[in-house]
Amino acid sequence: MTNNFLNGYQFKNGLTVKNRIVMSPMTTMTSFYNGMVTSDEVNYYATRAGGPGMIITGVANVTALGKGFEGELSVASDDMIPGLARVASAIHQNGTKAILQIFHAGRKSTRKVLRGAQPVSASAIAASYPADSDTPRAMTEAEIETTITAFGEATTRAIKAGFDGVELHGANTYLLQQFFSPNANQRTDQWGGDRAGRMHFALAVIAAVRKAASTATQPFIVGYRLSPEEIETPGIRLADSLFFAEQIRDKVDYLHLSMGSYKRTSLSDKTDTTPILRHFTEITQGHLPLLGVGAIEQPEDADDALRTGADFAVLGRELLREPNWVQKVERGDAASIRTTLSPADMTRLAIPPVMQVYLSTAFKSVMHFTTDAAKPTDYQARLAPMEGFEEKL
Repeated sequence: MTNNFLNGYQFKNGLTVKNRIVMSPMTTMTSFYNGMVTSDEVNYYATRAGGPGMIITGVANVTALGKGFEGELSVASDDMIPGLARVASAIHQNGTKAILQIFHAGRKSTRKVLRGAQPVSASAIAASYPADSDTPRAMTEAEIETTITAFGEATTRAIKAGFDGVELHGANTYLLQQFFSPNANQRTDQWGGDRAGRMHFALAVIAAVRKAASTATQPFIVGYRLSPEEIETPGIRLADSLFFAEQIRDKVDYLHLSMGSYKRTSLSDKTDTTPILRHFTEITQGHLPLLGVGAIEQPEDADDALRTGADFAVLGRELLREPNWVQKVERGDAASIRTTLSPADMTRLAIPPVMQVYLSTAFKSVMHFTTDAAKPTDYQARLAPMEGFEEKL
């Protein structure tokens, strides 16, 4: 076993991380009603800090209309800075870098969540799932420009709160992805049209975030997360996402794929047996690091993800089950790593109560609960719940 993931890495702007293990952004649903940080949230991150080279927080909305669900972090106003600073400080144990994931939910929100306001998106087209999705209102050009500005302002707040970078959440069918998707975006103005036209919103957001990031006095990175494919027709296909990656590869500091398994192959082209990670490596190699996520549980999985093409191995569910994953590998104690989770242990593992509820329901099929007799679902050839797809339980 090589454990190459324990080697450090230096980004082009000088930011150094101590190893290639990243904690995936995971929804806690634990913030206050207005998006302010709670102590439960701080404790959740503190429990998992110290081992990974980087921890990426769950999403924080950049505007009130961008809120996607209850209990969601916000970075939409300066009032949020003190609480976010507590999160950044908790993550910074033993040199772990703190990355704030920022987003706008777009049509993946609801009138209920938005207190009666209609969700917005690129076009007035409801999401395919869930079936009762609200039909959004198409954003005006002025609203688009305001939202782009909001992403930049959110980045400035992340810098003030002490984060080491931001990750643009352009995956899991949220607004950045909606603008690139031919399913959600059927505009005919400068923000829509062909594939290149549908990229304009993401490129403008990246530019605004980059401008804000340039004001940081310490190295500050900008990452981008994307979903390689959509299951709708029309929808984003792998070739589209590879094109997208090529366009942004010299504009951001890393690319993060959102998948339920790092071994995923194409969902739309079953004849393509090449792992999606390898497809993206051909685009990213020599330009920026690639973060591979999904079903990484044991050290050999992390090494295999790096061999498959990732530069970083991203652990999500496994760091819920085993907060000391990195420390145990470093001590040669991998045999004691937990890959299952007892519901009775969730409180002791600092998993917030609300998070415990949805892990036991909507995410039950991917959590490996010791009390679940069903065989864990394999997401090597299908979308996982964390990718924005809602399965019937």
